Amino acid sequence: MFSAASLFVASPARYSHRKYSHVADPATTHGLARTLRAAAKEIELHRYHYASRRAWPNGWINDKPAKVQIGGGAHRIDGFFNIDLVPPADLLWDIREGIPLQDGSTAEIFSEHFLEHIDYPRSAKHYVREAHRVLVPGGRIITGVPDAAFALNQYPGPLDATDETIDRWYSKRDCRGDINTRLDLVNLVFRDQDDDPTYTPHLWAYDHEKLVQLFTEAGFTTVEPWTFDPTMANPKRRWGSVYVVATR
Repeated sequence: MFSAASLFVASPARYSHRKYSHVADPATTHGLARTLRAAAKEIELHRYHYASRRAWPNGWINDKPAKVQIGGGAHRIDGFFNIDLVPPADLLWDIREGIPLQDGSTAEIFSEHFLEHIDYPRSAKHYVREAHRVLVPGGRIITGVPDAAFALNQYPGPLDATDETIDRWYSKRDCRGDINTRLDLVNLVFRDQDDDPTYTPHLWAYDHEKLVQLFTEAGFTTVEPWTFDPTMANPKRRWGSVYVVATR
């Protein structure tokens, strides 16, 4: 027996065409179309991960980069080795399956607006434990996420049509007309648009307290607020985000 994933690895173009042809079929229900889109995306990610895993069957690379960026997307930091699920990246790898580095091999890890996109608790806690494993003693991981406390600071309360969150994050999206109450805005911050393949949904919300608990549970000695550094972090992420630095 073979899986859909194995079929995609063998013939990605053929599988992708067949998958999306079902999504576009008028007879396909809305619920099934959403499920197929999500499955097609995961199969694509599996293909990238599978190719890298074949090159590094032990689950880690030989290099020992001093600085590592996780899930940077198009925002690349000079001097950092970038690991991501999708191109462009120095290494394509599904971080939900672990960090492909040797024990105690890196001094610094940086990620922003990544953690909220992986499932909690399984993948999120596994990722943080893996970060602890690969960092040298005294090494640090800097993490930035959308701040749940910030999103909730005016809830419950009326929604102002000129709300800065709407203007900064959603004014150019097609969901703008569906932000009708304060709770609609909170839901978007916590979930993002899982009905739109353009965006990757948020799977868990974090605030400073939750980040401290998460990293402390994994064995980090200190977890403190991180002073925003625009030479590393994306300036567009500064507003409405919370950053911490955890030291091994």
